[in-house]
Amino acid sequence: MILKSIPFPNLHKMLTTLTNQSIVLGIISNGRGQFQMDTIMVLGIENYFETILISEKEGMKKPDPRIFKKALQQLNITANECIFVGDHPGNDVKASQDAGMLAVWKKDLQWEDVQADFIIHDLMEIPLIVENLANRTNYGN
Repeated sequence: MILKSIPFPNLHKMLTTLTNQSIVLGIISNGRGQFQMDTIMVLGIENYFETILISEKEGMKKPDPRIFKKALQQLNITANECIFVGDHPGNDVKASQDAGMLAVWKKDLQWEDVQADFIIHDLMEIPLIVENLANRTNYGN
């Protein structure tokens, strides 16, 4: 079997931009362990991430808040320091918000009326969101 995966546009550019800003990154992915890891490897993105949690291996999956808490522990950050980016309204957006994170929804024409903290069309919007939030947090310090 030959595995081929097509990334969202600007995936590598966005990940490089964030890592150059010393942003710590992690993945939480629902799916079968080896298949998901193979996909991550084919995309060539595994080295950008400090932690990669795949539901099958973890024995829990999104929207279970335990998988979000495990990622936070492994990254050594709190939920209010975290922005979660996903394309599923329930498993990604609502679940991460329920875990105390800000949620960024990567717009998908399959869904409507998603109640995310931020809605993006292009992955390069993420570094701008991070920068704006950092500026807002540092304002007055």
